[in-house]
Amino acid sequence: MTTEHLLWIGGAERTGNGELIPVENPATGEIIAHCHPASQEDVVSAVELAHATYKSGIWSRAPRHVRAEVLERAASLFETHIAVLIEIEVEQTGRAIREMNAQVPSLVKWFRYYAALLRTEERSVLPTVGNLHNFLDRRPLGVVVQITPFNHPLLIAVKKLAPALTAGNSIMKEAGLPDGVLSVLPGYGATTGKALVEHPLVKKVDVTGGTTAGRAIGEIVGRNLAKYTAELGGKAPLVVFKDADLDAAVNGIAFGAFIASGQTCVAATRIIVHESIYDKVLQRLTTRANSIERRMGSPKNPECMMGPLISERQLKNVAELVDEASLYHELILQAGGNRLEGHSELDDTNFSKGYYLPPTILAKSNATDRSMLSTRIWREEAFGPVVVVVGFRTEDEAVELANDSEFGLGAAIWTRDLAQAFRVSEQIDAGIVWVNTHHRNDPSSPWGGAKSSSGVGSENGIDAYHAYTITKSTIINYASAEEMAAEDWFKEGAGNVRYGRKLSASTSNSFPTTFITFLRMPISHDLISPGQLF
Repeated sequence: MTTEHLLWIGGAERTGNGELIPVENPATGEIIAHCHPASQEDVVSAVELAHATYKSGIWSRAPRHVRAEVLERAASLFETHIAVLIEIEVEQTGRAIREMNAQVPSLVKWFRYYAALLRTEERSVLPTVGNLHNFLDRRPLGVVVQITPFNHPLLIAVKKLAPALTAGNSIMKEAGLPDGVLSVLPGYGATTGKALVEHPLVKKVDVTGGTTAGRAIGEIVGRNLAKYTAELGGKAPLVVFKDADLDAAVNGIAFGAFIASGQTCVAATRIIVHESIYDKVLQRLTTRANSIERRMGSPKNPECMMGPLISERQLKNVAELVDEASLYHELILQAGGNRLEGHSELDDTNFSKGYYLPPTILAKSNATDRSMLSTRIWREEAFGPVVVVVGFRTEDEAVELANDSEFGLGAAIWTRDLAQAFRVSEQIDAGIVWVNTHHRNDPSSPWGGAKSSSGVGSENGIDAYHAYTITKSTIINYASAEEMAAEDWFKEGAGNVRYGRKLSASTSNSFPTTFITFLRMPISHDLISPGQLF
């Protein structure tokens, strides 16, 4: 018997008004749970409650140390539930448990980073001319909507919620988050998602998803003149220069391409290798891919190296791109390429019940053959464990190939030449460039695209925190009564009137030498966080 998951509104569970949404285990094809969907009425109720809670000030005007303490308690509570959260993530995504054992415990860093930011962030005082004290506050936007995807349900939810100063539902309630600040609304994009993003009380939408959905959401958000952050598609290049450590580079390619079964927005999918080492890299990468395939099995097995794709539909999409490249453009399948059937060598898992595709490598025998540049697999985001390998001769050619994409989220360079690393990283059009590594992620490090197809804005760091606020400038006139009398613009009689203090010649062309900074005001957000939309 499967479990049912209700909506979370006003600090309590509620039933939804609609047909239950099935949650499938992609490793077995079994339905493991059902979620109540949020209807139009549920959305309106949740948004209006969030707005009322925001206006009440119970969270939006709470002292910043109180807000920091809630985040810190949430981190501690999160740690006590890690084992259960890992189990849930493995079942609903098909991700190998060895990946979740590494990823899930790290999420507490986001809570603690933003708690520390609350305690330490300073408020600017500006060098305004005259007897004026001008300081800046960061004020909350109000109700915001966050839309999370299937590939990293918990990670991406935490990355979005933490900078908005709230996260989770029952965990956050136990941590001290007031009721009404956070709602969780499962649903489909065409219904729940649309109702959320078009609501006039919503002041910001933050989405992670595909480029097509991101543009459609952005069009709606733009009509309401609300703020918008979107982390969308990627087609990350990974460049291997001739002086790179080959074993380390091949390990880096495999990690960048095949972790999460390639279902990440920064997956290394276009492998660009210097022609002098092309054959060696291709041979070693093929060996590594075959090794991973032999150790595929149940995601619950700690020895399993890679799990299935999220759904049969996704498997068919990836297979279609691979077939187009191999059948119509004559790219050679060096490894993988076909859905796994039969039973696992590792643990006898029946692959035919799930959506398993092994690590897949497409290449040409000639390193400098450019025919693959016209394939869909080179251009389109596959979201699966598939790479295309191409060679290059010069550094300029490597940069040109790396930038040959409408996407610009992540990229990687492998080289032992530090000067080259700096040169090339500056020329690659990507929001994130890794050198001799991949997938590195930290709460303090911005995560966003450099081209429109990869989204707008960024997650993580102070930028994400600021994106949930508006800047409020307060200017206080501390002039004496006599000075204020001299500024009476509409006084009787003729004569000049000053507007602000007149500066002496000695000060009019100089800057003040001393500045004072104070802590900024706390920000808050009353969130609606729909799960797995779009």
